[in-house]
Amino acid sequence: MRPYILAVVTVVGAATGHVIPRAASNQTYPYQNVSLCLEARVDDLMSRMMLEEKAGQMFHARTFIEVGAQNDTLDGDLNPETTEDITEKAITHYVLSGAIDDARETARYLNTIQRVARSTRLGIPLTISVDPQHGVSNQTAVSFVGRAFSRWPDPMGFAALRAPEYTRKYAEVVREEYLAMGIRQGLHPQIDLATQPRWGRLNAVFSESSELTSILGVEWIKGLQGEQLGRTSVIATAKHFPGGGPMEDGNDSHFAWGKNQTYPGDNREEHLKPFKAAIAAGAAQMMPYYSRPIGTDWEEVAFGFNRGVVTDLLKNELGFDGIVVTDWNIVQSRPWGVEDLSEVERTRRVIEAGCDVFGGAEGFPDTIVGLVRNGTISEERIDYSVRKLMREKFIMGLFDNPYVDEDAAATTVANAYFTRLGKEFQRRTFTLLTNDGILPLPYSARSARFYVEGIDEETLADYSISVVDTPEEADYALLRLRSPFEPTTLTGPLGEINNGTLEYSDEEKARQAHIYNTVPTIVDIKFNRPPAVPEIMDQASAFLASFASDSDAFLDVIFNINGWEPEGKLPLEVPRSQAAAEAQFPDVAFDSVDPLFEFGHGLRYSDACHPNQCKRRRV
Repeated sequence: MRPYILAVVTVVGAATGHVIPRAASNQTYPYQNVSLCLEARVDDLMSRMMLEEKAGQMFHARTFIEVGAQNDTLDGDLNPETTEDITEKAITHYVLSGAIDDARETARYLNTIQRVARSTRLGIPLTISVDPQHGVSNQTAVSFVGRAFSRWPDPMGFAALRAPEYTRKYAEVVREEYLAMGIRQGLHPQIDLATQPRWGRLNAVFSESSELTSILGVEWIKGLQGEQLGRTSVIATAKHFPGGGPMEDGNDSHFAWGKNQTYPGDNREEHLKPFKAAIAAGAAQMMPYYSRPIGTDWEEVAFGFNRGVVTDLLKNELGFDGIVVTDWNIVQSRPWGVEDLSEVERTRRVIEAGCDVFGGAEGFPDTIVGLVRNGTISEERIDYSVRKLMREKFIMGLFDNPYVDEDAAATTVANAYFTRLGKEFQRRTFTLLTNDGILPLPYSARSARFYVEGIDEETLADYSISVVDTPEEADYALLRLRSPFEPTTLTGPLGEINNGTLEYSDEEKARQAHIYNTVPTIVDIKFNRPPAVPEIMDQASAFLASFASDSDAFLDVIFNINGWEPEGKLPLEVPRSQAAAEAQFPDVAFDSVDPLFEFGHGLRYSDACHPNQCKRRRV
């Protein structure tokens, strides 16, 4: 067996001042022997790990590509914070934060920090994760538009197609592209239910239906991991246990004012169904949400601190034996329900709840070491989590070869086939809600004059669309709108999480009405949340829902170019008004009174009719 070359350095444990010795050059250990069985390798590694090294494994920190710092050295200037976390805190799990824009550069960066990890005493390899990267639109707190990747619809788009095999295919492409760059964990799928139409994270869920969500969640997990976790797998992280959908007043628990999760319809079991399916499918990791449950028999503390939810329910009752990773920064930033405790006590609560990994930028293994040294937490409890984490790395082959071919990354990611598939699915997921017969536009209409909003100029030029400045000059109007949106009071990425009313303002309604009354108008709304827009249903010539798509996909669909037409069926109800949404139980599906559109609604071009005739058709 080829010996591993390990650097001779020392690291001082921050909590105890204990010196962590490093291995001598050319030293090898039994756990590095690929011919040994899995459990023997794990046993040998665990027997050699110091408490400080074990504590470091229980953190899933952040890393960033430093612009202009790409190199193959181990001198630490690549990313000083990450290098320090690896060599001094023994942290080996990282989320690569931000959008990934270059496959080769990313592969080079990940290879380089893997070499840093190889230089440590035990050479424990890194597990690299990412938030969703394959979308056309993003919420920068929780997902990104990675320009390096092929680009696909949001999960709700796959639910609109009602074809599980499409979701599996998508997840398999994601796996291939991640693997090529050295990314071995996806912080997805999000299998929460869209029972609260006002919740600001619906763009990443599948559906209001627990049955449909369960089916598609399983396909996503199997597409990432394969039939079982192995050397060609990407870890699936199902979230947010026990279901993050039923948020009080539609707020989000990233924020203190949105920390409560409620079940006025006594419908907890419905939200557990997708997670039960994920467990049966072999999901390797689970993530509890920030929220704290209110008005139930669960303790009113956030799920990551909640032993009744993590240990009693998830592990003991449902039988999950994988890894539980907390949502990001719960100890320092979002300790809902335990705000009065010290960070040391919060750390103890997370471990005693049954979580295995602390997610986020926070990395404080010295606190865990201190809890063990003073007898508050047993080392056996730490071993329980670390053994699972190390076993996962062995199963995935990371100890044997954590590196990737940088040239292959450049040719695999967003290759012509993956890119074409993504574009095709963007087109297929459009959902036609109303049509007075205007769609599809005839080929001859491409020579008409268009008033346009929400389509980039380059695409309009590519399609030879003649654009005018006002509706009065136009023969048709094309409006691509975002769902009604009200940013949070915070600046930065979290401000992108949708909040507020599902209706457009009176000023915006009047502005749009002028267009509808002036010229035949085709409206497309990106469904971040279901928009309560009866005025559009009544006044626009055609109304489409989309779930993340580029402008060329929209134009191909409305002109029926190459036969493209809407194929989607709504994956959730659309309430008629904000008041109707407020009257719904946040934990109950399909309880909107007189919805604007029902679950399953969706027309084809052959169904052309007046909106008042088409709007309620069920499929």
